[in-house]
Amino acid sequence: MDAEQMDGEQIEDIEIRLLLEALFRRYHYDFRNYAQASLKRRLRQARDQMGLPTFSALQDRLLRDPATVSRLLDFLTVQVSELFRDPAYFRAIREKVVPHLRTYPSLKVWIAGCSSGEELYSFVILFREEGLEERTLFYATDINQDALDAAARGIYPLDRIRTFTENHQFSGGKSSLSDYYSTAYGHAAFDKSLRERVVFSDHSLVTDAVFAEMHLISCRNVMIYFDRGLQDRAVGLFRGSLARKGFLGLGAKESLRFSQYAGSFGEFVREEKIYQRRDP
Repeated sequence: MDAEQMDGEQIEDIEIRLLLEALFRRYHYDFRNYAQASLKRRLRQARDQMGLPTFSALQDRLLRDPATVSRLLDFLTVQVSELFRDPAYFRAIREKVVPHLRTYPSLKVWIAGCSSGEELYSFVILFREEGLEERTLFYATDINQDALDAAARGIYPLDRIRTFTENHQFSGGKSSLSDYYSTAYGHAAFDKSLRERVVFSDHSLVTDAVFAEMHLISCRNVMIYFDRGLQDRAVGLFRGSLARKGFLGLGAKESLRFSQYAGSFGEFVREEKIYQRRDP
């Protein structure tokens, strides 16, 4: 890399730090401790899609046009998911975790970083099939309001249903997925009854606090975008949110191994990254 390229990289890094600081101070969305390589790639996509020459120009638009916030969040937050994504994870929940959850008279489940709702509906359907839905309150949270609105609608393109159906079957589904949705105009709309026991809420793992005691928390493929300090904050938040012997599920590429809170958890289903909170 020559001196001119190095200067350009350094200027971009300064611009990005200022942009993220502006996003936090003006709108209270904090991405300052996200993993830098992934963040820079997404910000470049946002800058280019908006037709702006520099990150400084993006910062100027962000500060002066509040509508830019939702557009930027669509780039900074991951909205790619599937119903029963990684079916073996949901099979492990069904076969290993659910028997423990049956022992509670009431349950609280937190889907942290619920995106557009696919994982939420996976859990509600699974709990309905296992006879636990009526005693469970589901919390679906995300920092992106547009994603929460999409989750609350529960409408997905019909061409995704085949994959959803296959995942459901491989997860040990005890019914037909078609029992839970209706189709029209090229889309599948999941039944509103699946949302009767769901609370949708804006919540940030970066800045917000514990809000309820949970029996199961599923936060998958979110912490891979955090730096180490932010990962520790999130795991500490989960520890503080879990009931005694509560369960935490992470994504396939995530781990508690290097967390300062690793000692607070035991591996419950190691291969599927499902942990159980240990007694103090």
